Amino acid sequence: MKAAVCREFGSPLVLEELTMRAPQDDEVKVKVVATAICHSDLHDINGDFPGGVPFVGGHETSGYVEEIGAKVTRVGVGDPVIVSLLESCGKCFYCQTGRPYFCETKVTYDVRGTLTDQKGEDIIQKARVGGFAEQVLVHESQLVKIDPDLPMDVASLLACGVTTGYGAVVNRAKVPPTSSVVVIGTGGVGLNSVQGAVICGANPIIAVDILDSKLARAKEFGATHGVNAEAGDVVATVRELTDGKGADYAFVAVGSSVAMQQAFAMLAKRGVAVMVGIPPATDPPLCLPAGEFAMTEKTLTGGYMGSICPQVDIPGIIALYRAGRYKLDELIAGRYPFARINEAFESSRAGEALRNVVLFDRP
Repeated sequence: MKAAVCREFGSPLVLEELTMRAPQDDEVKVKVVATAICHSDLHDINGDFPGGVPFVGGHETSGYVEEIGAKVTRVGVGDPVIVSLLESCGKCFYCQTGRPYFCETKVTYDVRGTLTDQKGEDIIQKARVGGFAEQVLVHESQLVKIDPDLPMDVASLLACGVTTGYGAVVNRAKVPPTSSVVVIGTGGVGLNSVQGAVICGANPIIAVDILDSKLARAKEFGATHGVNAEAGDVVATVRELTDGKGADYAFVAVGSSVAMQQAFAMLAKRGVAVMVGIPPATDPPLCLPAGEFAMTEKTLTGGYMGSICPQVDIPGIIALYRAGRYKLDELIAGRYPFARINEAFESSRAGEALRNVVLFDRP
């Protein structure tokens, strides 16, 4: 099979012929149809996150089941599926208590033993998916079966960016109706936090970014206000828009500790700030006044992968999409054939696109 391999951080991906082993027991081989480019993929290629090279990236993937292991029961050959990076055993403490995204029993697909190059060298299957390839080998718990009429490019978005942004609001924070919400960073994840706030009935929904074009787009997705972070005192502006008290909830959809500190300053008393984006390893630590926690009862927390159960939350978002209550098609800026994957990455790196989707031949 052909895959796009990162062999050197910061360099273009190289299309290579790789060998993938057959599925065992509860593993599934999927023929990839679409993989969207997440901002985390850019961090991976730049070497901002832990891990070495060579690897195959990509974790927002959809396709068709091609081959199954002997113990697989969840899907069958030919089924259309979304491939999540979240793998769960169903047996550990976190799985048993409804938090499968924290599963402690991991198959090390992202370490070794799945892919090899023509020299027999192991190729890392990044994020347990490796979706920038014609096929992926994953655990059956990573798959969500979908209806055949759901477009595969749209389906790929639901593997990470959509659910991460939406779930941070709906699942992690559980925002009550009429709460005031701020979303910092209105890229792909941030716009889905905006949409999650709309679904929850929040008001106002204040989008914060440094580009007016992104703020205008956030309003198309449901934001009631747009604030340019470079046009003045953004904290003061948020307080003005919330009757002087600050926001009940703030969601930081960019990987930045500075943005998280800013979000904390925007909060009302008993407000909650949720770190949604993942900062690079080189990002400086947070520095916050400890006394303010006691005096204001503010909460600072994280929202990993939208705190989702893929088999429950993804069908729920699809139902909203089919009902015309959730925008997915509008998130796709460009569609690129696999051979032009580096062009798709350059467009994403330049900030030109919400989500570019790499398309593969259908089976």
